[in-house]
Amino acid sequence: MASTFSNLGLNLQATGENSGTWGDLTNVNLQEIDNAIAGVVTITLTGNTTLAFTTNSSSTTYTDEAGRNKTIILSGSLSATTVTVTVPNIEKDYVIINNSGGTATISSGGSTTVSILTGSKNYVIVDPATTSVISAVPASSPGGSTNQVQFNSSGSFAGSTNLTFNGTTLAFQTATALNLTVTTLAYTTATGTNLIVTNATVTNAVFSSTANLTTQSELRFQDTTGGQYVGLRASTTVASSFTLNLPTATGTVDQVIKTDGSGNLSFATVSGGAAWQAVQTGNFNATAKEGYFVNTTSGAITATLPASPTLGDFISFIDYAGTFDTNNLTIARNGKNIQGSATDLTVATERAGLTLVFTDNTQGWLLQNN
Repeated sequence: MASTFSNLGLNLQATGENSGTWGDLTNVNLQEIDNAIAGVVTITLTGNTTLAFTTNSSSTTYTDEAGRNKTIILSGSLSATTVTVTVPNIEKDYVIINNSGGTATISSGGSTTVSILTGSKNYVIVDPATTSVISAVPASSPGGSTNQVQFNSSGSFAGSTNLTFNGTTLAFQTATALNLTVTTLAYTTATGTNLIVTNATVTNAVFSSTANLTTQSELRFQDTTGGQYVGLRASTTVASSFTLNLPTATGTVDQVIKTDGSGNLSFATVSGGAAWQAVQTGNFNATAKEGYFVNTTSGAITATLPASPTLGDFISFIDYAGTFDTNNLTIARNGKNIQGSATDLTVATERAGLTLVFTDNTQGWLLQNN
């Protein structure tokens, strides 16, 4: 009776067959079984390749054929091309490691194949009944490119161009297909960790540290329909960083927000006229929008006007002791005209009261009243 052959092409010898060569045939069979279980072969790819496999009909000498091995290592320098590697269409599984530089499409001759990217590996099974190669597990190496976050794409790994992480910064990129909705987000600052979200909708976000809006970005407060908004942002150039601390209470009707010069804001009532200062008994520098009681009892006094006034700045003076006629008040112009003249103003009238208002560099300070 003639020999028959197994799925792996092993020679199944009939009783009394192959006298004198039975042992050699058996050894070849055992070596082929060993290859199917633990064999490793490296193939250098230059194009489409069919892995060698023949049925052991009568060979008494073992030959290592690529298609019989368990693990197939693909090498080469294909430079991102795609080639087809055809394996035997028999019931068999393979571990494929692709280091060829291109994509390897594993086929058994049919239309159902498995593609393995360079740098990736996979475990595939051949179904000869349908001439198909099936991926037994998702590709063990990531898809996409550097820094792209992985996700399950029909049972295989894929990289997202919209979501990237480089070990320090997690970034959500702008994309038509990307919608990010985060509800009750608690984000705590960690050393070397940044979160960048672009065009995202975040609900009830809680930040335990500083939130930075870079490159003069706006903080936008939407109206009820989301069609219009009120935006806040920094000036184009800020000489040095500062923080404004909001008022501790809501204030009362018609109040305005003022600063203490140290970044603390509060509500204050607007008052008209000059801010009156304590009585002046010696020479002094006058400040815009202030009023001065001047006491010249002990001698004449000079009040020096601001060097860089602006339109509408005003300063008031009043003779405190009725002594301007004895000891005059001199108002030094400090580089700007007074009443259109490049001379200082001398006030020599008892009980005089006057207000100067700045107009421009031509007329300078003009008397509002006297």
